[in-house]
Amino acid sequence: MFAIKRELKLNNVETSLMRGNAGFKRFVYNFGLELLTASWSFEDVQASDSKRLDAIKKVLTQVTMQKPEYAWMKLYPSTVYQSAFIDLKNAFSRWRKGLREFPKKKFKKKGDSFTVYKTAGIYLEKGKPAKAFTNRVVINAGKLIKLPGLKELRLKEHIDFICSSQTFTISRTADKWFVAFMLDAQKIPPIIHPIISIGVDLGVKTLATCSDGTFYDMPVTTKKAKIKLGKQQWRNRKKVLGNKKLKIRVSSNAKKYYIQLSRQHAHIANIRQDTIQKMTTDISRKAVVIRVEDLNVSGMIANHKLASAVSNNCFYEIRRQFTYKQSHYGTRVETVDRWYPSSKMCSKCGHIQPMGLSERVYNCGGCGHVQDRDENASINLRDAPIDKIRLA
Repeated sequence: MFAIKRELKLNNVETSLMRGNAGFKRFVYNFGLELLTASWSFEDVQASDSKRLDAIKKVLTQVTMQKPEYAWMKLYPSTVYQSAFIDLKNAFSRWRKGLREFPKKKFKKKGDSFTVYKTAGIYLEKGKPAKAFTNRVVINAGKLIKLPGLKELRLKEHIDFICSSQTFTISRTADKWFVAFMLDAQKIPPIIHPIISIGVDLGVKTLATCSDGTFYDMPVTTKKAKIKLGKQQWRNRKKVLGNKKLKIRVSSNAKKYYIQLSRQHAHIANIRQDTIQKMTTDISRKAVVIRVEDLNVSGMIANHKLASAVSNNCFYEIRRQFTYKQSHYGTRVETVDRWYPSSKMCSKCGHIQPMGLSERVYNCGGCGHVQDRDENASINLRDAPIDKIRLA
């Protein structure tokens, strides 16, 4: 299974429709969040979060949506509010398991997104799956896509083949709208990899250093884009996007500035994502076993001297991409214990010596071996003992 994401080409009417659906989803999510937290104070009610949310959904459909002031809700597909409750259930489930923080209210400034899916289908027998493709949307090759409950929309980039999907997520980044959907297909992994095992050392100066001598750097355009972003923020440091409490309307210049600002943030994120995707794909194609260090990313970000470089090089995202690409390229990702002295140990003789962050060349005090610090660490990661390794 893998996803396809395409940018939508919308006119003003279609953009308003997308914003309306996103606002509907945001309203329902916050509505369910407020009522659920309020229901915890009812001492006589003994029910799980899932059952409480099912009851809240009935309140929304049978009471709230029947009021004249909420008649606008009937203009949007029912799958929008249904997917909002599904997201809320998942958010509370993850919070209960300790995987995420307590769910927070959604705001327009944080971005817009909503999900629609096709519910109707032809079922030949009760309790059995629907007839093939009757509960899915068939997407033809080209630049048009029909979303369930919505009109046919144009794409900026064409789709090269006929495919089908049931669920579609529409999201906004800056002032651009995108649609993403899943395909029930699998990539055929390559049969032969040139390298059996490779160590990947993630660094601050260099994005990644491999044990085969390959280096990957974050492009210079990232630094230029960040400098431009800093200048934009400094020149408009006193610009405010209105204030509802004080009844101050948003100026046209403020709207233009915040659109430019969001575009620049998206530009930087796209550069990083493109670089990391290409790097992880290149390494996954040439090595069977990929070994990376189990870094304490949250601890490194707490150090203000390293925070910017660590965040810019996206250590967690690199490991996440290596992990999910295992099935695509037939690789196995292994993590080396974070206390394993890969940077302090000589890759030739095994001598261990202290190494400060400012020392970029490893000069072994045992055998006199001289090598780049990151390259030495990547070789040690590749040759790490079995008791220091676990699957990612």
